[in-house]
Amino acid sequence: MASDLMVETGDRTDGEEEDAGLPEISEIRVPDRSEVNAWSTSFHARSHATTPRSRQSSPRSPTAFQESVYGSFPSRFSNTDRSSRSPIQSLGFNSNNRWWKSKFTGFWSEQRQQRVKRKAARLWNRKRTTSLLAIIGLLGVFFFMNWWMLSRLHHKGLIPSDGFFSGSSSSVRGGWDKFAKSKFAKKRRPQRVLYARMLALAAHALAEGEEKPEPKDLWEEPLIPASAWTPCADQRNWEPSDGNNGYILVSANGGINQQRVAICNVVAITRLLNATLVVPKFLYSSVWRDVSQFSDIYQEEHFINYLKPDIRIVKELPVELQSLNLEAIGSIATDVDVMKEAKPSFFLKHILPILLQNRVVHFIGFGNRLASDPIPLELQRLRCRCNFHALEFVTKIQETGALIIQRLRQHKSRQGPLDHNLVGLFAEHTRKPPSKMSRYLALHLRFEIDMVAHSLCDFGGGEEEREELEAYRAVHFPALTLLKKTTKLPSAAELRTEGKCPLAPEEAVLMLAALGVKRKTRIFLAGAQIYGGKSRLKALTNLFPNLVTKENLLSPSEIEPFMNFSSQLAALDFIGCAAADAFAMTDSGSQFSSLVSGYRMYYGEGRMPTIRPNKRRLASIFLKNSTIEWKVFEGRVRKAVRQTKHVFERPVARSVYRHPRSRECMCTNDTDTV
Repeated sequence: MASDLMVETGDRTDGEEEDAGLPEISEIRVPDRSEVNAWSTSFHARSHATTPRSRQSSPRSPTAFQESVYGSFPSRFSNTDRSSRSPIQSLGFNSNNRWWKSKFTGFWSEQRQQRVKRKAARLWNRKRTTSLLAIIGLLGVFFFMNWWMLSRLHHKGLIPSDGFFSGSSSSVRGGWDKFAKSKFAKKRRPQRVLYARMLALAAHALAEGEEKPEPKDLWEEPLIPASAWTPCADQRNWEPSDGNNGYILVSANGGINQQRVAICNVVAITRLLNATLVVPKFLYSSVWRDVSQFSDIYQEEHFINYLKPDIRIVKELPVELQSLNLEAIGSIATDVDVMKEAKPSFFLKHILPILLQNRVVHFIGFGNRLASDPIPLELQRLRCRCNFHALEFVTKIQETGALIIQRLRQHKSRQGPLDHNLVGLFAEHTRKPPSKMSRYLALHLRFEIDMVAHSLCDFGGGEEEREELEAYRAVHFPALTLLKKTTKLPSAAELRTEGKCPLAPEEAVLMLAALGVKRKTRIFLAGAQIYGGKSRLKALTNLFPNLVTKENLLSPSEIEPFMNFSSQLAALDFIGCAAADAFAMTDSGSQFSSLVSGYRMYYGEGRMPTIRPNKRRLASIFLKNSTIEWKVFEGRVRKAVRQTKHVFERPVARSVYRHPRSRECMCTNDTDTV
């Protein structure tokens, strides 16, 4: 019986510590014989009973003796709710026994304490893990803020960066490459939509005007007065120059447009000084990042041979002059040494003595260093002859340019007035009347970041745009940044009112829609990366879905040879714009637009209209965008643009590259039509 008691007690304890707290076996009261006999008789009587209850008893259920001693002790498989009974009662001990009560109360109190300790440990581990994660998060935020602040200082120009300051040109097309990786370009906030009301009216007008005829003057110049002017810069009235006074070198900077002007200017100066010209070189700029040289863009042999009756041209300096230190002997002339728009007398007075003494002069830059007036007639004609006749694109550019023209005309077999001059033998040999279905309009959207930053205008981008443009100015236009600090300049609103802001893409869209350009018209978009990217062009592409670029028209394999050569890509744009049935510019001061419009004027036979907006007139119209009705807007825009199509002779001091209609470059027999 004692052994049975020990087994029951051991089965119901949880380890040796609890066994140690039980009393000795000798201390437990053993029932006397009479009590045992009574229990035994009762047990046998129940064991022989034949009731269903006795048959359903489980062999694992406790005996009557165990129940009488320990009380009812349910099996671990039973569904009896143990929580309703106290631990002491569940073991069958009398609750009046103080010794047992104290022992088991202490035991369960200790168990509760251990559970509390384990719970506290778990909570501490959880808090320690949370604290560790919080520290890691704070460190991550610290490093991110540190990187962000350094990058902000870098883009504000306070931390120099290789390649950003070494460019000699103020043009910024190449500078965009690094700036495009800044925090501004990676994720810009949505820009405020400019002219939302007017754009909705324009979309409605374009949808309604599908069946209406286009305005008569959209694709035409004033034909009779324009066709009276014919090219004649190829006519010469002097003897060839022997070039005995020395050699002239030129390293032209900027992009293809600035380089082209520099070449033509130095050709005229070479003739003026009776010198020999070495084939021009192009400076590599970290801004433009184009290693192209003269022979990569223009046909070198044609250039030398065509100008042979005017000046002597060689491919390199004589050997005896190649070793000279030109800087040491004072034979280098930069844009600082030569004033802008210098007259011929300046070169005769300051440059000719150096040339005669040192036998060589090296011009660096030279973009706008020769004035338009007063220039002797034949010298002026030489500049036109160089620009319109001597500079022909290389075969690679001509062939790809011809593909662009054909695809813009949707492969219609017809030749435009400028095709032969632009693409040479790759022009279509058949000449057919213009087909309305094959017409296309070219648009030069001068809205690159350099133009936007230099203009000091506001284009709806809010504080983020102002910060970005200010940072760009600090890097590329430090003189302008300094001027802003020392001088009170006109506000952005005043500049816009005066027409000194380039047209935003939204304004260009409204201008084209008001002029009567059909929604389905094919539009060739020229230019570099538009400031604001695709989101900024959304209004243009929504209203004119047939807008394309050279990247859309050419396959990857066709455009691949020109990638990373910005001047060669610009030459393709030049061809696409010059050959267009109509050419629209958004900034009349752009060098590219000026050269294209001048080329169209020279070779266009009076049939190549150019849309040249008066920005001041347009600004006054756009300022009323919240109230003006579409019909009124349409009429005023057409009137403002129509006035810029008037045919007139080149005004004094205006560029012959932009305005070739002058007696030096073009001829007319009917002066009354001018």
